[in-house]
Order: sequence, then C-alpha cells, then structure tokens
Amino acid sequence: MNNYKNICDKLRKESTDIQYFEKAKEYSYQYIKEIDSRNVKPTDTAIKNLSHFREDLPSGGADTLEILRLLHEYGSPATIAQTGGRFFGFVNGGAIPAALAAKWISDVWDQNAAMNVLSPIASELEEVCEKWIVDLLGLPKETAAGFVSGSSTATICGITAARNYLLKRKGYDAVKYGLFNAPPVRVVVSEEAHSTVFKALSILGLGSERIEKVKSDSEGRIDYKSIPQLDDNTLLILQAGNVNTGAFDRFDVICKEANSKGAWVHIDGAFGLWAKASDRFDKLTNSISLADSWSTDAHKTLNVPYDCGIILCKNRKALSDALQMEGSYIIYSEKRDGMLYTLDMSRRARSIELWAALKSLGRNGVKELVEDLHNKAKYFAMKLTENGFQVLNEVCFNQINVFIGDDIVTKNFLTNLQNASTCWCGGAKRFEKSFIRISVCSYKTTYDDIDKSIESFKCIKNHT
Repeated sequence: MNNYKNICDKLRKESTDIQYFEKAKEYSYQYIKEIDSRNVKPTDTAIKNLSHFREDLPSGGADTLEILRLLHEYGSPATIAQTGGRFFGFVNGGAIPAALAAKWISDVWDQNAAMNVLSPIASELEEVCEKWIVDLLGLPKETAAGFVSGSSTATICGITAARNYLLKRKGYDAVKYGLFNAPPVRVVVSEEAHSTVFKALSILGLGSERIEKVKSDSEGRIDYKSIPQLDDNTLLILQAGNVNTGAFDRFDVICKEANSKGAWVHIDGAFGLWAKASDRFDKLTNSISLADSWSTDAHKTLNVPYDCGIILCKNRKALSDALQMEGSYIIYSEKRDGMLYTLDMSRRARSIELWAALKSLGRNGVKELVEDLHNKAKYFAMKLTENGFQVLNEVCFNQINVFIGDDIVTKNFLTNLQNASTCWCGGAKRFEKSFIRISVCSYKTTYDDIDKSIESFKCIKNHT
C-alpha cells in the first residue's frame, strides 16, 4: 500500500512513474490500430456504458491506472471514429502521424505560448510557421499569423482588426473609447456566410440587422454583381469554400474592386484557403492575396490535430493593436510574442504540431494532399451519380451535396445511414431543399472507404 503525505506528494511520485504513461501509450496504440476496422458511430451499448462516468465527485482521489482503464474501456468505444477514413459528416480532417506524435511531445512539454520568455520553442516555431504559411499561400510577405483554437476565433480576431482599423481611419479610436459613440461601420456579407461569421459580428457589436446581406448563386458564391457600392468604411466578408457546396467567391473581380475603394476584405477560408497550395485550383483562388485578412483551420484540410486555427492579417500592426494587452508583469521581448496576435494570453503551443505537419508534408505534400481530397470527392460524387443519387453541386473542391428527397425522406435516409455506421454523413438545407452533406477531408480516406460507403448508400436505398 502506498503511503503519501498529501495529494501533492502523491502527484509528484506519479509524475515520474513510467507505468502510467506506458499504459496510456498502450491504450492509444490499440485505438490507432483499430480505428480503420471499427464502425464510425458508437454502438448503443457503448453509449449506455458512458453511465460509468456519472457519479458524485469522490472525496478521495482515484488510482491513476483505474482512471486510464475507465477511459479506455468505456471512453474509447464511445468516440466517433473521426480519425478513420469514413467520417464525412463535418469538415474534420484526420491527424497525420508527424503532427499527432509532435502533439504528444508538446503535451508533455505543456508550454504556454503567450510570450517568448514563457516558451522560446513555441515562439520560434510560430515564427517559422508564419513564414511557411504566408509563402505557401502566396500572401503578402508582411502578413502576420496568430495561432488560435479554430477559424471561429480567427474570424473574431480578423474582424476586430478590420473594425478598429476602419474606425481609426475615420479618426475614432475604438481601443480607447469603445463603441459607445463610434461612427457606424458598414458590413457587406453573403447571405450564405458561415454562421460563425454572423456570431463574430454579433460579439463585436456590429449586429445583425444592419448587415448588408448579398444574395448568392446556385453554388453558394456571393453574387458579385449584387454587391452594393463599396467605400473606405466597408468591411466585406468573402468565402474560400462555402460550408455546403465548397464554392469559392470571385476574388479576382471582387477584391480588385474592393481595393480600389479602400474597403477591408476578410476571407473566411476555414478549409478552402489551403487550395491555394495547388495550381489546380488557380481559377478558384486567383487574387486571394488581395484581401486584408484571412481565417483558416489547420485541423481541417491540412489534417493537423484539433484545435489549430489561424488568423492571417496583412496589416500586422492593425492585428496586434486590436488584440493588445498591457500589464506590469508582462515581459515582451525582441523576438515573437504570440499573444500579440491572438485573443488568448495563456494558450497551448499549437505551433509545434503545425510545424511538424508542414515539415512532414513539405510544399509538394500539401499540394498532393489537397489534390487527393479533390480527386476522392469527385470519385465519390461520380459513384453516387452512377447509382441513381442526385449530386446537387459542382464538386469544385471537397464538398458533395446529395439529394434524397423531401425533408422526411432525407431525415429517415440519413438516420438509417448513420445507424448503419459504415460511414457517417451529416445533413443540411439550401433553398428549402434538404440534402446529405459529404465532406472529404481526411488523408485516411481511401477509394475502398468510398466504395464501402457507396454500398451503404445503395443498401439503404434498396430497403426504403
């Protein structure tokens, strides 16, 4: 029996006991080895067994090995197999080996990436990743990058920089005086902008009723001919990858016009921005560099583990001014202090697994990855069409919209598809038409995975 003076004494002894970490490694390896052969959705039994976690907070601490056993025995079976090859429900990428392994190391390091003085390695890799990404995406060399939780947060950062910059250009300092007496800022956005864009606008005091919404075309692109007259008091928000169809706005036409009027352009490129890494998509990404800020997720198309969002801003000072923080205890350095480009001060060092992913893939690897996702999405759509399903959208990147029928038919079909658990897809609605939404976003997806998924579609169709 172990005798500990107190809980801290117990924790200190456990921190150097390799058995706990070996057991965690054993369970993790088992999960990795089984992920491709298991069903995507947990069984009813696995969901029911989650009741093992429901208890009153114990007065005495539990044994660490017992905690790990509970997670493995009852937690692992209740996960959605998102890191396998047949999860298509949301735009969730996989976790490439170099990035996942680097994340394990960085979790042990447990670095706070706020300032260089807190983590020189996180600071250095943020600077390297910033340079690599700006170069990879062909953005202006002066572009700054902030590493945040996801594109939702990245969008808030970008819009904050835009709002404050536009107000300051009109002689109003929002950092000093808030928005109480601020002059209005115009916001022009597609009616099909992602919901996180509208959330960000609401959080930042730009409201919902005053936004100038522009209609979209059949593919979800903003109708550039319907964009109102822009001026130097306008924030224009565009999309690189419509959340349903994957469509890209006409940056070549819109950004040039916006630049000539002095408007700020923010591009929501949560998954689509990475298409810029391949010349195959030049028609879609042409002139994307003419924007002022961009938000994206590395944990989508780039297949970096969750959470790894990125805000990119051409005006470094505008971004850092909008997210500034002061305090006598803060120690800024001559090197990179990452908190200047994010909402958070205390945050994990996301740059470590992002660096590992980019280092592992290289420029050509990123290009091949985005092209492979597109190839497989096109193949998936072709197979669906061959088997009597109607694909509603042009598969320009990695999104597929499959028409099943009216709302009731679609809901029933989707429920049966998810319960079959060979693959997992989600549902959505555009122009009052419900459909099944497929996102091909993981490097783990093979043509065999797609064929198995098609068989599941066919089986359900034949039994309904």
